[in-house]
Amino acid sequence: MSKKQVRFIINPISGTRGKEAIVKLIPEYLDPDLFEVEMVFTERSGHAALLASQAAKDGVDVAVAVGGDGTVNEVARSLVHTDTALGIIPCGSGNGLARHLYIPINPVGALKILAQCQVECLDYGRINEQPFFCTCGIGFDAFISQKFAEAGKRGLITYVDNTLKGGLTYKPETYQISFDGGEETHEAFLIACANASQYGNNVYIAPAASMNDGLMDVTLLEPFNLLEAPQVVVQLLNKTIDKNPHARTFQCRSLHIHRAEPGVVHFDGDPMQCGTDIDVQIIPQGINVVVNNKEQRLTSPLFSAFNDIYDKMTQEMTLLRMDIREQGERIKRINTELLNKLRI
Repeated sequence: MSKKQVRFIINPISGTRGKEAIVKLIPEYLDPDLFEVEMVFTERSGHAALLASQAAKDGVDVAVAVGGDGTVNEVARSLVHTDTALGIIPCGSGNGLARHLYIPINPVGALKILAQCQVECLDYGRINEQPFFCTCGIGFDAFISQKFAEAGKRGLITYVDNTLKGGLTYKPETYQISFDGGEETHEAFLIACANASQYGNNVYIAPAASMNDGLMDVTLLEPFNLLEAPQVVVQLLNKTIDKNPHARTFQCRSLHIHRAEPGVVHFDGDPMQCGTDIDVQIIPQGINVVVNNKEQRLTSPLFSAFNDIYDKMTQEMTLLRMDIREQGERIKRINTELLNKLRI
């Protein structure tokens, strides 16, 4: 049986932590008898897309995005409608697609899933021809994505800070939406189109979304007052936002949105300027993805936190064992050199 070719596309500056530990861990979890591993590093924005495109041309079995949601999107959009599967080692501040796919946030757990190499063909979406794999949207979430991009700092604290400040000043807009042959007009705080269930950080904007049903889950959240905001936050975290009285949810294959003025939209958390008309559609079974098929799917945020802590401890213990091994080999080399000198 021939070895699986796996090419790691590593963004050294994405997210909130370095990638040196991951590079060190890769040989520990990918058996060299089963996998032929190569590592390449991105040098600029957009480089991951080029490296992934080359991986597909080279016939690589799996191209692994090592980085945040932006890196995952870059790699994934170059792999659509190819035989090369997307792998994910999540290192970002949100990690929405990884969390939806139950890929552990810690590198040790993610590498274990990658080593199983279970591949499924999943859906992806397009917003004005820009591919997305988790969510896209218009309104408040797009507004926050732009503020987050302009902040210059990453991490959950920056995101929360921008969200709290933005929530006080953001003004909802009126949108005309068309789907399934009908047309409606709504004043909306946001319109989220979801291929996967969450934005990231276990914030579930479309709790029932599936990546293999050929449909997008749309959540239209109408304006609400400041006193109702805590309820909205809780429901986003406990997967019940669809029960909120200000939420309207439905499924469709394509959606057209018209607004009065041009502005920002987002795709997988990255902002993009668009005109007054936005078209969103789902492309069924368009990308191969390495998934977690072990059904270890603890969906409670509390259980997810414990799982992250366990994975972190596993990673630290693995690195400690590797350091001890390296120190032992170094001591053996020194002893051998001393013995050779004594013999002389």
